[in-house]
Amino acid sequence: MTTPIRVLVCDDQALIRTGFATIIGAQPDLEVVGECGDGRTAVDLASRLHPDVVVMDVRMPVLDGIKATRLLAGAGVARPVKVLVVTTFNLDEYVYEALRAGASGFLLKDAPPAQLLHGIRTVATGAALLAPEVTRQLVGRYAARIRPAEGKPDDVGLTPRELEVLRLIANGLSNSEIAATLVISQETVKTYVSRILTKLDLRDRVQAVVYAYRAGLAT
Repeated sequence: MTTPIRVLVCDDQALIRTGFATIIGAQPDLEVVGECGDGRTAVDLASRLHPDVVVMDVRMPVLDGIKATRLLAGAGVARPVKVLVVTTFNLDEYVYEALRAGASGFLLKDAPPAQLLHGIRTVATGAALLAPEVTRQLVGRYAARIRPAEGKPDDVGLTPRELEVLRLIANGLSNSEIAATLVISQETVKTYVSRILTKLDLRDRVQAVVYAYRAGLAT
């Protein structure tokens, strides 16, 4: 029997937190291992409970979701935890900051239960939750706030084709669209994406888009 995905729910609104936990706990492949109402407690619980995914609110007391996400999934974290951010407002700048902090995706709080469950399962596999066009819209809206990266992609050994694929990812193209644009198979695209993430030490497509903006590959 497959081990259930372990989920920690963090939201300062008790009603929402309980609702999320109830929905998640009813699934045979998901298990709620803890609940809390602030980011500091989320970080503490994650270190003890070792969840696979943390469902994280953004605006919370003691420690907000952005700072908590950075401590759980940011650069340099020895054992990063996958974080799924939830927010009240679409394309909220705080969500953007959370993605930069290491989150693997975001959902709106009014999303149907099926989307929440899909999001948790998607993030747990290591994939980014955001659709490519949503990723581009989100990052593009706050591109002016992105600090230039110290290094360029070619400094870390990306081939010309990999750079081309990275640009297309940043421009919001899906794997199938990239395949059609470059006249290659989707499997080949997946291989390129995997190589790009490995070479740049990135977790998923969300981080790849942010990196591309910081490196000046997308505007």
